[in-house]
Amino acid sequence: MKIRLFTIPNMLTLGNLVCGAAATVALLVHSDFELAFWLVVISALFDFLDGFAARLLHSSSAIGVELDSLADMVSFGLVPSVAMFTLYGLLPQLSAMSTDLASWLQYATFIIVAFSALRLAKFNVDTTQSTEFCGLPTPANGLFCLSLAMLAVSGNVALSKEVVLVISVAMAYLLISPIRMFALKFKGFGWHGNEIRYLFIALCAVLVVLLRFYSVPAIILLYIVISTIRWAINSNKK
Repeated sequence: MKIRLFTIPNMLTLGNLVCGAAATVALLVHSDFELAFWLVVISALFDFLDGFAARLLHSSSAIGVELDSLADMVSFGLVPSVAMFTLYGLLPQLSAMSTDLASWLQYATFIIVAFSALRLAKFNVDTTQSTEFCGLPTPANGLFCLSLAMLAVSGNVALSKEVVLVISVAMAYLLISPIRMFALKFKGFGWHGNEIRYLFIALCAVLVVLLRFYSVPAIILLYIVISTIRWAINSNKK
């Protein structure tokens, strides 16, 4: 079997991976959360473009699917874990726990990378996720963690070590939760069948105008809330 490695979609996927690797270095070596955030944004852009290019060029392949998951594992699994790990070390603690215990608990932030691996593995074998997601998509989790960490380091959001741990566990659970989350894949451009997508985009625009720097984590939280309400309503109907 002839395997084509250097296709345009694969090159875009590798761009995603390289940006994720660079973001990891930015966090661990330089504690540069802003640079890491923008690198993850670029990774997300590459993640969108590789699938778009594969469909446009009719060059989808099994190796492309596997490569995409490997790249996402770094950019949207490892990087947000490293962001929470690094942020934890910079923040004060509210409780009277010992220093040794606090140091060990810092490693609990890597629950995100572990559950991201489970999320991506599940996605690869779950045929029900072609039009919607089961659990929070890893790019959304990555953007949330990086944006929140950047705001915390810049002094725009007040967090503590304990809060970082709670957020890490909560986001890890959402990755593998049974909540069905809508995908921004439009069924044509009409209103019917796309109501929730158009509503979400309109609310995102309002949040960007009103919140500006705070809009990214707010948009991800909005996505989670709308998806959860939609899932609960649909579950009750069934």
